[in-house]
Amino acid sequence: MAAHSFAEVMDRFRNIVIDEPFDMIVAIANGGLVPAGILAQRLGAGGASCGTNGSTGSSTSANGGIEVRLLRINLRDEQQRPRYDAPQLLSPIDFEFAGKRILLVDDRIKSGSTIRLARELLADAAVVRTFAVNGTADYALYDEACFRFPWVGTPTAAGTLSAV
Repeated sequence: MAAHSFAEVMDRFRNIVIDEPFDMIVAIANGGLVPAGILAQRLGAGGASCGTNGSTGSSTSANGGIEVRLLRINLRDEQQRPRYDAPQLLSPIDFEFAGKRILLVDDRIKSGSTIRLARELLADAAVVRTFAVNGTADYALYDEACFRFPWVGTPTAAGTLSAV
């Protein structure tokens, strides 16, 4: 399993070229939350305060920057084993996306089934591009068979994260 430090992954976030504008970042919860937050900082949300909206925990930039919303889709458990036969939408979509340019964010794209469902659900958007920390996407930091996310784990007494 590839082990990349948080600093290495952040360096990839800083250096990836995203050469098109987006109105909204849609994070697939829960895996897309951390990368979506990092991308929101990079792409224009700046230090905006965010508020929670509805049952999905969606948030929007208070300063008119890029919106960050959550799409609660789940397929796999914490050990990456399929939980369902197909990805499931766990909460209704509670935000307007028709006509918007969306960057759809997940931590990993393995089989592509979660991203396919998300694209179907967001079909009324003007554009949907994909971002993955690891996997095959329009924008990806890595494409490795096995990947350990540096922000996932259990804190140790030394203040580092051990594998889950």
